Amino acid sequence: MNPATAKELFDSLSSKFDKDAAEGLDAVYQFNLTGAQSGQYHVIVKNSVCAVKEGVYPDPQVTLSLSGDDCIRLLNGQLSGFSIAMSGRLQIAGDISLAMQLKSLFPTIGR
Repeated sequence: MNPATAKELFDSLSSKFDKDAAEGLDAVYQFNLTGAQSGQYHVIVKNSVCAVKEGVYPDPQVTLSLSGDDCIRLLNGQLSGFSIAMSGRLQIAGDISLAMQLKSLFPTIGR
């Protein structure tokens, strides 16, 4: 079942986390969502554990800013991160390589 709201999506992330893909990774992802599904969430990946919290993290390694609806579709595999970044609908600040790793960290989202 695909999450229908941004809150449902972020609430489900920990259960979809692939700890093997995160081996050796120590990173904080900040999501700043706009529009009808707006909100701010951060995902902390450390010691092969994933923690998801609402709000702003003071110093994330990467920040992704996009609409909540696009975030849901992106993480569900219905949108390409590359295409929405190129169209300007996704802004990435910080370590872009971390942003590119997101799909491998949560491979079963949308299944």
